[in-house]
Amino acid sequence: MKLDLLECVIEDQMAVVSLNRPPYNPLNWKLFGELSQLMDELEADREVKAVIITGKGDRAFAAGADIRDMMGLKTMDILANNEKCRATFEKMERLSKPIIAAVNGLALGGGAELTLACDLRICSETAKFGFPEINLGIIPGAGGTQRLQRVIGQTAAKELLYFGEMIAAERAYEIGLVNKVVPLEELLDHAKKWAEKLSEKPIMAMRMMKMSVNTGAKVDLDSALDLELACFGNAYATADREEGMQAFVEKRKPHFQGV
Repeated sequence: MKLDLLECVIEDQMAVVSLNRPPYNPLNWKLFGELSQLMDELEADREVKAVIITGKGDRAFAAGADIRDMMGLKTMDILANNEKCRATFEKMERLSKPIIAAVNGLALGGGAELTLACDLRICSETAKFGFPEINLGIIPGAGGTQRLQRVIGQTAAKELLYFGEMIAAERAYEIGLVNKVVPLEELLDHAKKWAEKLSEKPIMAMRMMKMSVNTGAKVDLDSALDLELACFGNAYATADREEGMQAFVEKRKPHFQGV
């Protein structure tokens, strides 16, 4: 597909997707449309085993929505557009392949919400996170109030959401918002190393793992345990499971075939 606001480079079984509106990479409805279509293509591409999302430049991952695009919209229009954002983020969560957010700078508002739709988050030492919506007289509208508390807990989430202030990378790590903090110049290399490791995992087991975790977090415990058991059965039925167990017994590295 033709991309105007994104770049996508596929190499070594990973796709590196860059938000391409430097220096601040603001989000708009066209970008979400491209990201949604790209998720469909990456889902269908059997060569891609992991995805990295980052921002162009060294100042911002995504410094939020393009406020100028929002100002003139009526309530019904903005709600319709936010549904597009929501659908894109849900598509990312349902993607059968793990997604790593490589946060190179500011991740504010919708940019922070975008990172929450990813499975793992690595950020640079210069990264900053925030949900400034309260200072504009609104609240996050693409999952921020819900995904954030599921990731870091309600108490820490309320602090970020209610005050609308930015936090630095180390604080984001302390509260569990990111998995790792690295120097900016090493960020993409670290993300690629993680993507490479994930690409070596058995495809069906990874797909079932992601489904069990993400979907299970949205339902009651009994339903989540039923889902986990079904996902376990699907993974157990694969040839990769046989190879993994045989390799363990023979004390060698498994050679997964994706079947």
